[in-house]
Amino acid sequence: MIKQVDRVPEKFLKHLNGTNGLYEIRVAYQSNIYRIFCCFDEGKLVVLFNGFQKKTQKTPKKEIEKAERLMDEYFELKDQDHGK
Repeated sequence: MIKQVDRVPEKFLKHLNGTNGLYEIRVAYQSNIYRIFCCFDEGKLVVLFNGFQKKTQKTPKKEIEKAERLMDEYFELKDQDHGK
């Protein structure tokens, strides 16, 4: 079975190498470029985290670290809720 994410062109959605399931949504609006970090929950739900306006070629490491922290918190809270 083909995952839905495999059908989205990489110019719009890209997996971030070196991460455990973190993706980057790429948006261009007028002359600005924006990035929004996200992940997939059970392949059905897209969970959006932090976003920023991209001004340089390289994605700031602090933004990736923030997204990874938010993703970890999301799954920890989800696991706690299911454990009740």
